[in-house]
Amino acid sequence: MDFASLLGIISGVALIVSAIFIGGSADVFVNVPGMMIVFGGTVAATLLTFQFRDVLNAFHGAFIVFTRDKTNPQEMIDTMLELSRVSHRHGLLKLADVNSPSHVLKRVCNLLAEAASEQVIRNTLQNEIDSLVARHHATQDVFRKMGTFAPAFGMLGTLIGLIQMLSELRNPDTIGPAMAVALLTTFYGSLLSTVVFLPIAGKLKARTVQEVTNLEIIREGCIGILTNDHYMHVYEQLSSYIPEAKRKPLKVSSK
Repeated sequence: MDFASLLGIISGVALIVSAIFIGGSADVFVNVPGMMIVFGGTVAATLLTFQFRDVLNAFHGAFIVFTRDKTNPQEMIDTMLELSRVSHRHGLLKLADVNSPSHVLKRVCNLLAEAASEQVIRNTLQNEIDSLVARHHATQDVFRKMGTFAPAFGMLGTLIGLIQMLSELRNPDTIGPAMAVALLTTFYGSLLSTVVFLPIAGKLKARTVQEVTNLEIIREGCIGILTNDHYMHVYEQLSSYIPEAKRKPLKVSSK
């Protein structure tokens, strides 16, 4: 699991729970009707906005992002440099034997082995980038919308609670507890939005940027291999995709 995500989840929940217990009894923060309004309303509005399959895909994509290790751009640069060395020593046909967990990298290696033109490779990788951005945007949009719906239903629950409270003004003893219950729905909505849905959307957006960078590294690396650039020249081209302070020095091979 991504360490930053794990730290964020634990620290966020721990701080909120600690504040609740320090301030008094935690029982006052439990209100089943309020939860039904916020959770149920958010889910219902989301299903009305998106297709059921898109919602499932969004949660599945979020699960993958939070549990699968991300590919470091420097690692992708190292991979492309190694492919450049292989092509110089054994020719482009040898790239067809490359095994990689990345289906995109395997695909472009096959294109290189088949002596595809530079334009074909550029178009293929650009299509992959556009498709990835479109898929990820749809996933992010689900969580952004849920981050909008949750506070709205929280406010709706508060209005329902206030109406019920005002209808019982004849009994002053019920005003305080009724107001607390009414405000709980706003609390639930804000909590879900700021701690769950919007951070997930932000994490997905950050992962999209990184995956696009990796695809661009693959694209430019493959073009360098196709044009028979020396791997040192390939390194200079690809290293611009990462900050200078994080660039790994190139080890010049003696072979």
